[in-house]
Amino acid sequence: MRPFTTLGPAIVVFIVAIAVAALTPKLSQRVGYAQAEARVLLASNVLQEDDILERISRATSAVAEKVAPSTVHIDVRSSGGFRGFGRGSSGAGWIYDARGHIVTNAHVVRGARSIDVQFSNGRRESAEVIGIDPFTDIAVLRADNSDGLIPAERATNVIPSQGNRVFAFGSPFGFRFSMSQGIISALGRDPANTIRTDGGFTNFIQTDAAVNPGNSGGPLVDVQGRVIGMNVAIATGRGTDDSEGQSAGISFAIPLATIESVVSQLIDSGEVRRGFLGVSLPNSRDPLGNLRDDYNAHGVVVPAVVAGRAADRAGMKADDIITHINGIVVTGTGVLRSLVSSTYPGEPLMVTVWRKGETIELTVMLDEFETTELASGDVYNRLIEFGAIMNRGQGGNGLVVVRVLEGSDAEEAGVRVGDVITTIDDKSVGDSESLVRLMTAAGLLTGDRVTVEFAREDSPPLQVTIRSER
Repeated sequence: MRPFTTLGPAIVVFIVAIAVAALTPKLSQRVGYAQAEARVLLASNVLQEDDILERISRATSAVAEKVAPSTVHIDVRSSGGFRGFGRGSSGAGWIYDARGHIVTNAHVVRGARSIDVQFSNGRRESAEVIGIDPFTDIAVLRADNSDGLIPAERATNVIPSQGNRVFAFGSPFGFRFSMSQGIISALGRDPANTIRTDGGFTNFIQTDAAVNPGNSGGPLVDVQGRVIGMNVAIATGRGTDDSEGQSAGISFAIPLATIESVVSQLIDSGEVRRGFLGVSLPNSRDPLGNLRDDYNAHGVVVPAVVAGRAADRAGMKADDIITHINGIVVTGTGVLRSLVSSTYPGEPLMVTVWRKGETIELTVMLDEFETTELASGDVYNRLIEFGAIMNRGQGGNGLVVVRVLEGSDAEEAGVRVGDVITTIDDKSVGDSESLVRLMTAAGLLTGDRVTVEFAREDSPPLQVTIRSER
């Protein structure tokens, strides 16, 4: 009997252990449920006590309510290229003033045959192009009926800062009146050779707001719903433009100061006058060039100063490093050109330069940037896109075709090596300067169709219609 007495407690302990083991998972689950419920209750209490997210959400919705009525969707029907096929495209824009002026990108309406704009309330109006500046990619339209239009509020003279929260509006992939948000990633960006902007005027605002094809021309606004810029391009793994690819967290916008300078002139006169500093600029990607070892901060070195022009009259010298324009940091050549060009000819420009260890302040009275000088490279590039490579020498030599690209529109039209351009839209061409001036006036850079006559020795003249596809 003693063995039974001895084993009794052990058996009881064993049975209890089995019972506890069987009940433990359920107890653990109940404890876990209780802990989860406690966490949910705590989180609910925190959210009720601190409504910061709700206030942020209300503020964001208020931005949308304020900006949406001033944003437009743009549908464009364009005339075709050399082969004459029409095409359609779309983008975005925003109402600039109560007179019905609408601002968008030049590339959105380039070559437009007809333009329709849709407002956020569903209303549709036809619009006409008032002016285009291909060099900054800015265009101004005017709606046929301006009744009831609500202009966007502009953050004039407000300098944005890195880290500021921003909102981008537009029609990405055709989804009209969309809104995305992000921050200003950087200012004064010059995405060298990755964005096809005629004239090289960049000075872009970089943001991480989701911007996709169709956002072009839409407003970029601050937390007050004020326009600080206009969406112009995106950076993707497939390149940087607004014709393909998707948002990769890097997008660019034209700053408001540039927009207001250009738009006011387009509305008043249909053309843009720009200031000219009168210096040569470095061609390399490194704006400091061979002086980087001496000065390793932001700035652009001046390789040479044009005698008698604005910079020379103000006392600027070769190898000066331009560090600031009107107090704004100069981060690259594109930024420098943009800041100078947004100032009218004859107006003073405050330029800070670094010269051999010394900072010098110069007041420069700007000359005027001649359109032919600005447009020369772009006109010849458009001719290359057409397929005709011209001799860019002086005088008549600049009008001679030296090569015709295989499979190009020029080859299909019958252009041959040795052909000479004699007229543009029935206006006589005498030299390279007049070629650029007439091509620009005829609208080659803004997508219009231009009639060009080529002369040849052994046969009658050849007339060809050229239109830029960019």
